[in-house]
Amino acid sequence: MKPRYPENRRIRVVLFSLCALVLAYALISYALLPTFWRHYEGHERMADLALVTQTKLGIPGDALNVALEGEEADVICAMTAAGWAPADGTTIRSSLKIVGSVIFDRPYPTAPVSDLFYEGKKQDLAFQKAAGRSADTRHHVRFWRALGAQKDLRPLWVGAVTFDRGVGVSAYTGQITHHIAADIDNERDKFTANLAQAGVAEDIRQVSGVGPTVFARNGGGDYYFTDGEMSVVRLSRDCKANQPAPVAASPAPLRYGLKNLAFGALAALWRRL
Repeated sequence: MKPRYPENRRIRVVLFSLCALVLAYALISYALLPTFWRHYEGHERMADLALVTQTKLGIPGDALNVALEGEEADVICAMTAAGWAPADGTTIRSSLKIVGSVIFDRPYPTAPVSDLFYEGKKQDLAFQKAAGRSADTRHHVRFWRALGAQKDLRPLWVGAVTFDRGVGVSAYTGQITHHIAADIDNERDKFTANLAQAGVAEDIRQVSGVGPTVFARNGGGDYYFTDGEMSVVRLSRDCKANQPAPVAASPAPLRYGLKNLAFGALAALWRRL
């Protein structure tokens, strides 16, 4: 009978190689790359903020992808100037109105949004912008005051902006809800461009958000993808509008650009699915 040592050795080599690959993957994906890509130029105080909202049941909700610097009055004035309407609170009356808007295809420019929670607190401000005749499709954004004014720094409002593509049923609870479009980066970029065109943005830059994500789900079970960046807009003080013009984004590190190139290829495949 031939000795089995060579076969056992091959098995050990294969197992060792698999373990090494798993360890290398874990180190690169969960330790090296997240650290390598994290950047907060001019916004270092954002480094410790949470990056994803939650539903009232504790289910991960929408990813944070925008932030505004300014007083509350600046935020409200800027959003209004850009054509966004404050959303009504969620009451029996407003719920019936939004149902009637969808069923009978009637306008409801201040339709409510469902509550999401950030660090245990529901949104402080919510706005929507109509994208059709009824509230079936719309742009909407929620904001939470995350950091108060510090020294020469203005208050910071973190937000999640998404596009409601239609009304449906939550995959988790069975409740009636809006379904969001998967490309939340597209909605983020439209949002910042909207503020720039309204002349209420002094500066726009991107910092690290939730990180590159190809397949994720929000609180309603909708898939979304993102390059993981959060756009931060410094609003004009006292809502003094400038001449509408493109606002040049502040430069980011080279590694950030390389990461977005790689993610862009993945996102292109996602959009074709």
